Amino acid sequence: MIRLFHEIVAFATWYNAVFLVEAGARTLLLSASGCLCGFLLGFLLAVLRHTVGRTLLPLRILGVLYTEVFRRIPFLVTLFLVFYAFQALNMDVPLFWIAVVSTCVIGTAYLSEVVRAGFAAVPRAEWDAATTMNFSLFQTLHHVVVPQAWRTIVPPAFAFFLSFIKDSALASQIGVVELAYAGKVFNNRGLPPSIAFGSVLLAYFVISYPLAKAGARVEGRLALSRAH
Repeated sequence: MIRLFHEIVAFATWYNAVFLVEAGARTLLLSASGCLCGFLLGFLLAVLRHTVGRTLLPLRILGVLYTEVFRRIPFLVTLFLVFYAFQALNMDVPLFWIAVVSTCVIGTAYLSEVVRAGFAAVPRAEWDAATTMNFSLFQTLHHVVVPQAWRTIVPPAFAFFLSFIKDSALASQIGVVELAYAGKVFNNRGLPPSIAFGSVLLAYFVISYPLAKAGARVEGRLALSRAH
């Protein structure tokens, strides 16, 4: 116990604290930017899948294929695919942005399905009523569907964001200096694994717990609004 106390004291330096905070900020930024981009592109992809007519049929087919394929490919595989794709194109892109692109690719596939499910939760009669009133697809979404669907979309989208904070640890496999990579660095410096990765565990908790509580509060308010 005394030895552990001395090791903790030796670990608690300003340099280690700054390094851990920067790694945590990079983890949060990686997850948030990937999920935000994924939500925007996923929303457009879900809208595309609700279009009609033969003109956009090839795009709808590509959208379905994209969603089904990348929802079934592990994030680590996507990371390496994007990494080697940039190498094949001889593009010198920082590793962090390679990870961001990878999160966007996966986030778009998953969140487009979340948005599509939210659209599907709106009763078909609402869609038919908008069609009867000669609403365009944009008008139908803006005035009828989205105001009702967002209550269904937000909770699973927020849950995906929280889970992606943990999944972003895989970015350390290509050298992105985030929390999991920080734990490896501490361990390589001779610190015991209990301290090296215990500090990382604590950092993940500090990031995830407040967000989880905020998500639960938002979900509770949405449930209350649906009840009203």
